[in-house]
Order: sequence, then C-alpha cells, then structure tokens
Amino acid sequence: MSTIAGIVIVSVIVFLVLILIIRNIKIVPQAHAYVVERLGAYKATWETGLHLKVPFVDRISRKVSLKEQVVDFPPQPVITRDNVTMQIDTVVYFEITDPKLYTYGVERPISAIENLTATTLRNIIGDLELDNTLTSRDTINDKIRIILDEATDAWGIRVIRVELKNILPPREIQDAMEKQMKAERERRARILDAEGEKRSQILVAEGLKESAILKADAVKEQKIREAQGEAEAILTVQKANADALRMLNEAAPSDRVIQLKSLEAFARAADGKATKIIIPSEIQSLAGSVTAVKEVWKND
Repeated sequence: MSTIAGIVIVSVIVFLVLILIIRNIKIVPQAHAYVVERLGAYKATWETGLHLKVPFVDRISRKVSLKEQVVDFPPQPVITRDNVTMQIDTVVYFEITDPKLYTYGVERPISAIENLTATTLRNIIGDLELDNTLTSRDTINDKIRIILDEATDAWGIRVIRVELKNILPPREIQDAMEKQMKAERERRARILDAEGEKRSQILVAEGLKESAILKADAVKEQKIREAQGEAEAILTVQKANADALRMLNEAAPSDRVIQLKSLEAFARAADGKATKIIIPSEIQSLAGSVTAVKEVWKND
C-alpha cells in the first residue's frame, strides 16, 4: 500500500515539475524583446527564440516591441513671435533600440515623449512668425526630430521622424488668410489676362509685319521679272539687228540698195505721224532718181 502511495506521490511531483517547466518555457516572437529580472535586479534581455525562466527567481519585467511605432499627440497651444495663438498636433515615429534603457531609463516613456515634444514645439514656434510657421513645416519637423532624438537616446529610443499634422490658427486669422489668398488669386488672374492680351497684340503685329514683308517681296519679285523681261526683249532686238547687219555684210549690198533700205526705214519712222523729217542728201538724190524712173515708165 505504501509502495502505491509513493508511486502516486512521485508521479504527482513529476507532473508538477513538468507543468512548472512547461510554464516557464518562453518563446520570444519576431521583432520583440523581453527584459528579465532575477530577484528584482536586471538579469538579461531575451531576443527572438526559445528561453527558459527559472521558476520563482526570474521575472519578465517588460515585453518590448522593436517595430517602428507611431504616436499621434493631441493639439498643443503654441504662441508665435507675433503673438498669434494656434493649435498644432504632431505625429512622432520612433523605434526602441535598447529594451533595457527603455525599461529603466524613464517612467512612462510615451508620456515623456509627448511632454518633450510639446515643450520643444513651443520653443521653436516662439521664434517664428505666423507666415514662417505656415511655410516652414519641413524645417520645424527636422528641428523637433533632432532635439527629440538626442533627448530620447538615453531612454533607448530613436526618433525616426516628426510630422506636424495640423496647424490651426484662430478663426479671424483664417478669414484674413482666405481673403489674402483670394486677392492673390485675382491678382494672378489679372496678370495672366494682361500677359495673354500682350501676347495676342504681339502676334497680330508680327502677322502684319510678315504680311507687309511678303507683299514687298512680291512687288520686288514682279519688278525684277519685268526688268528681266525688258532686258531680254532688248537683247533679242539687238541680236536681231546684229544678225541683220551681219547678213547684209555677208551679202555685200550696193550703195543703191543701202540707200533704198534707208529710205524705207525713214518711211517707217515717219509712219504718217511725224510733222518734220530731215532726210540726208544722198537719200534725197536717190528719191529723185526713183521719181524720174517712175515718170519714164509712166510716159512709156
């Protein structure tokens, strides 16, 4: 009987030991880390994988995610250098680089980052005017990120980037900005209209100029062609006269023939329109001879 009881007790003890061992086997998932304490003091940081915790001695102090995290902080009231109060909310992207420092470096790290972001934002905006604040988001983001990254380095946190989500000036400032934007758009529209009208007038003037140039070129071309035609006509006439003279020279005409040709030329020159014609003496004698011959033929 006692043997059976002993076996049962041993079985129970073994079972309890197995359960205890199984319950103290810990698996750290990917992109996580566990901070382990032994008897209240930091013992180790478990990385991804299988780990065994000593029962009643070791304790997992904090489970830390190593993924990039995003925190959206509520709007904070800030005052610009020109005394304009506005509401600005920020978004901080960060990751934990040292789980030990993150666990023991600061109490409530997210709250610490929020407060540090708010004070840093007030300091930076306090040195800027309203217009610079609205147009310098990238500069403000970089300044806040650098300051936060330096301050949170001791907490095992790396600030990756900071974004100003919304900048909300007072309602009256928004109304004034809308009026200013409307006036600016109207001014740009008028400038565009004036530039379009100017361009249109330039194009019309250029068109008239090109038309006048084309007309002048056409008149010039016409005159050139007319002059070329007259020159060619004169050359043709001169060539014909030269050919006629050459043929006459080759035929060796007598003086009487030449005088008759001269008489015919004078007759054509007079053409019944001339009022006075001076005839050389040789042609006059030739004319007399021709008249005498005609009279002899007539009497016969």
